[in-house]
Amino acid sequence: QVQLVESGGGLVQAGGSLRLSCAASGSIFSRSAMAWYRQAPGKQRELVAVISSGGSTHYADSAKGRFTISRDNAKNTVYLQMNSLQPEDTAVYYCNAKFYDLNDWGQGTQVTVSS
Repeated sequence: QVQLVESGGGLVQAGGSLRLSCAASGSIFSRSAMAWYRQAPGKQRELVAVISSGGSTHYADSAKGRFTISRDNAKNTVYLQMNSLQPEDTAVYYCNAKFYDLNDWGQGTQVTVSS
């Protein structure tokens, strides 16, 4: 099991930026695919971005060109740099770790973008 702790959420005006961090425990971090999901009120949780153990990345269409996912295996941390934020980006953002049958989630961090 991997314990995940997100941080970096907050309130920002439209057009602003935030950097989310997710610190992971355990020795399998570097072998895990890491992802950021988000869930807005009344909506289903959706994938924002994913980074493989090898560093390959994939983004949801809504995140392409604005968000960047990265990882630092020495720090057991994955990041989500979010630029040009819009009110529709308002959601709870969750960190996720996948490794074979392991599928762990953080507690989430709130991102609120005001217009």
